[in-house]
Amino acid sequence: MPPGNEYAAEQLKSQGNTHFKNGDYGSAETLYSQAIQKNSKNPLLFTNRANARLKLEKWEEVIDDCLRSVELLKENMKAYFYLAQAQIAINHPNEALSSALMAYDLCTRSAQQTSNAATISALVLKCKKAKWDIRERDRIRRRADLLADLEASLEVTYKKDVSDIESRIEAGDVGKVEGAEEKGERRRDWEKRRDDLRTAFALSDPENLGKREVPDFLVDGITFEIMHDPVVTKNGRSYERATLIEHLKRNPTDPLTREPLTIAELRPNISLKDACTEFMEENKGWVYDCEDGEVDHDTRWAHLSSL
Repeated sequence: MPPGNEYAAEQLKSQGNTHFKNGDYGSAETLYSQAIQKNSKNPLLFTNRANARLKLEKWEEVIDDCLRSVELLKENMKAYFYLAQAQIAINHPNEALSSALMAYDLCTRSAQQTSNAATISALVLKCKKAKWDIRERDRIRRRADLLADLEASLEVTYKKDVSDIESRIEAGDVGKVEGAEEKGERRRDWEKRRDDLRTAFALSDPENLGKREVPDFLVDGITFEIMHDPVVTKNGRSYERATLIEHLKRNPTDPLTREPLTIAELRPNISLKDACTEFMEENKGWVYDCEDGEVDHDTRWAHLSSL
């Protein structure tokens, strides 16, 4: 690439940055595109354009820019951060969660002071919620479908019994009065079985098949799992004790704010621990499923070990 092209690309990027700061995202996108034409090997130009396209809600174009940027610079926090936002916008929570976790890991592993960790952490939780919401909708639909199928099966059996009774009446095997009484008995039996079935489903889900949700304040900001033994730092943030201590042994700073922090400064968060315990007890029939398959724990601890 001629040296002049690289200089021209930087000039166009600078102009694009000015338009972006002024909220003129369309012009910024155009200028970043022109810069890319001059220097297509600069991964930062693609993330700049991706950010402008995020503002313009051009989700597919954002994804394309982020992937091209990552090809040029593998450990590209901004690319994964923007990628996750676009993926969640087009309702791809699994991919968005993976991208957001990568952005978070790259952020926490960065040697530079950063204020992005809390923002990216919030995005991870948003992606987990979106993924959980889809699983919940599927669960509710499956339960509703199962209940409907079982009720339909009971009704089919009931109607067959009634049809058999009517055939016996027509054949003269049973009188009309006796037959009517028998049909009434079959109907009462069918209604009782149907009501018992509905009761069983209601008891197995006290909120009548309602949506289940894990509150954000119960979730650890490092592992993104429900806390069991939370501790609070001097700035008021709470983390799972074991996870935070493991981090502080390697790096005596708050994982999100990067402020100096030591193990001696941690204090038990008793009220939050009680809330976590109560939530787990009330929802132990399903709550452990919410983490299933969402986080590669070996990868997570490998990243924590490098903090």
